[in-house]
Amino acid sequence: MNLNQIIEKFSGIGEVESVSPLTSGLINQTYLVSTVGDKPNYVLQCINHNIFKDVDLLQHNIENVTGHIRKKLEERGETDIDRKVLHFLSTDEGKTYHFDGEHYWRVCVFIKGSKTLDAVTPETSYLVGLKFGEFEAMLSDMPEYLEETIPNFHNMEFRLKQLRDAVEANPAGRMEEVKDLVDEIEKDSYDMCVAERYYREGKLPKRVCHCDTKVSNMLFDNDDNVLCVIDLDTVMSSFVFSDFGDFLRSAANTSAEDEEDLSKVRFNFDIFKSFAKGYIESASCFLTPLEIEMLPYAVKLFPYMQAVRFLTDYINGDTYYQIKFPQHNLVRTKAQYKLYKEVSLKTQEMNDYISSVAK
Repeated sequence: MNLNQIIEKFSGIGEVESVSPLTSGLINQTYLVSTVGDKPNYVLQCINHNIFKDVDLLQHNIENVTGHIRKKLEERGETDIDRKVLHFLSTDEGKTYHFDGEHYWRVCVFIKGSKTLDAVTPETSYLVGLKFGEFEAMLSDMPEYLEETIPNFHNMEFRLKQLRDAVEANPAGRMEEVKDLVDEIEKDSYDMCVAERYYREGKLPKRVCHCDTKVSNMLFDNDDNVLCVIDLDTVMSSFVFSDFGDFLRSAANTSAEDEEDLSKVRFNFDIFKSFAKGYIESASCFLTPLEIEMLPYAVKLFPYMQAVRFLTDYINGDTYYQIKFPQHNLVRTKAQYKLYKEVSLKTQEMNDYISSVAK
């Protein structure tokens, strides 16, 4: 493909000096577009259409979110706003993406003097909690309901239905091997679906959430101050538990997601406290008492949900997640379920800590 021809479809880009791959990002193909002179540089992305089926909806959500954040920053009298919110370019047709007949492309301004961090420490976890709470707070009064870019992405009832369908069909003939594990997971299935029930009863709202909270989805300046949240593809309506629980599922796990030695899988409570403190400081302005009370549930929910998803894929014959060896998804399942059990042991301590910082 001729990347320069793609770049020319977007308005306002100056003379291109070079186009080079960027290594960060696991979902989309990403390139740095360097320009000549004083013009800014840009980030060119090929959107993964296999995951994001409705690109028009995807970009519509991103445009609404970035526009709303920019308006909030302007109202607050912030300076250097162009470094605190992403800005996507439009084509001559007025869209923030271009379809070349096979691939979907978009371009945003590269934020000069920015960097990402990958290290998970109590310090960075506090900053991530603070910033994602602020991100949700700024979007809490968005007038438009955002549709899901990945339908049922964090719907626990849906994920359990997928598991049950796999168990019934048993397409890879693996049920005899995992029957005890399925039975163990099913014991807590009712409790883990409480958010969906409360939502139907009108007790829990859905908010605009990022749904992929991690340290690397945030830009920092050279002094390690947070600039803005990035990777907005999964921004959609969800429970706040998505942003709170999913970060801690990976960040507070003392081992790898696919650790075979389950004795190494533990829950780092210091990371939990740092993230929770930052998040509640910035998000308590809009959270309901029930949402705050249920934050420990969120921490349990996400390793449980991921165990269900890995186990479903294993029973189905490894059709979704890439594997490196035949039992990879089963190993992942057991590691995530062990993390769920470790988190569950800390439920009362989490409740006590949340109560102490939410006063």
